[in-house]
Amino acid sequence: MKLGVVGLPNVGKSTLFNAITQTSNAQAANFPFCTIEPNTGMVMVPDKRLDRLTEMYHPKKTTPTTVEFVDIAGLVKGASHGEGLGNKFLSHIREVDAIVHVVRCFDDDNIIRADCSSDPVSDIETVNLELIFADLETVQRRRDKAARQKNGGDKSAAREAELCERMIAHLSEGKPGRTLPVDADEKAIVASWFLLTTKPVIYAANIAEEDLGKPEDQVKDLDKVKAIAAAEGAEVLVISAAIEEEISQMDAEEKAEFLEELGIGSSGMERMITACYHLLGLISFLTCGEDECRAWTITRGTKAPQAAGKIHTDFERGFIRAEIVPFETLSSLGSMAACKEKGLVRSEGKDYVMQDGDVVLFRFNV
Repeated sequence: MKLGVVGLPNVGKSTLFNAITQTSNAQAANFPFCTIEPNTGMVMVPDKRLDRLTEMYHPKKTTPTTVEFVDIAGLVKGASHGEGLGNKFLSHIREVDAIVHVVRCFDDDNIIRADCSSDPVSDIETVNLELIFADLETVQRRRDKAARQKNGGDKSAAREAELCERMIAHLSEGKPGRTLPVDADEKAIVASWFLLTTKPVIYAANIAEEDLGKPEDQVKDLDKVKAIAAAEGAEVLVISAAIEEEISQMDAEEKAEFLEELGIGSSGMERMITACYHLLGLISFLTCGEDECRAWTITRGTKAPQAAGKIHTDFERGFIRAEIVPFETLSSLGSMAACKEKGLVRSEGKDYVMQDGDVVLFRFNV
């Protein structure tokens, strides 16, 4: 999973990136465009289930799944026409699976802004419109190509040309491509266009330190961000980049105590990854043994042979069956042997749809 962290200059984007990746790769300074080239950082996905399996098996190695975060240069109005770092910004967004759009929901006279704005609604509109303008150009080119092919008698091109017209009308109303109603076949066509506004979005509402833990209706402008997200089918994550920066410097014990004092239970990074998994329809299954305990990420709805293929292509090619026990059952009974004695290890075939938290041993023959 590759997540692009975007936003207007000086909304706390690079500070948040450094905090969640626990690096100092991204320069966080009080002037526009301190980020020019994208910075990347790999983050291990926290999974208490994997921690429990490690306690049970004492493996030589524990391997969590990972998420790649990309800190993308701040955008300004006119980016779709090359203003600021526009073309670079847009090309880097095309490479990510989902967008984490950071917006500032607090006032601070000491923070320099490229456009002097402190309104998250205006910030969101600026970024979204630039992505929409870029997508309009893409879809218009596809329409012209499809129209030429349609005139040559290509029936599939006629359908694509009609879909292009609908998408152009939709984008022209200022609506992102992901909100256009499409059927399964049309969805596949739209996916082939690689549009920016069809990517899933999480709005990271960067709030003031003193607002963290307050009732959300008391946080400046948060209701406005939530309203926009609801209309777009996006998600909202309430986070304080300054607090995340503090947390990133703490050891595990200090971090747990600090989060408990704040009354938020988990760090913003953990909540962000959970939100992104939900947004992208991802789940994890687990494998365990004396050599390694490991978490594997798959798309919800993946069948057992394809899940096996995530481990090795031979596992999918020679798939026989999957021996599965839910994590909660294994954790409760303490061993796979105990689960087998009670008849709780299931043997599943090629049509089995994997579930989040399945602990699995794949049987295969090649």
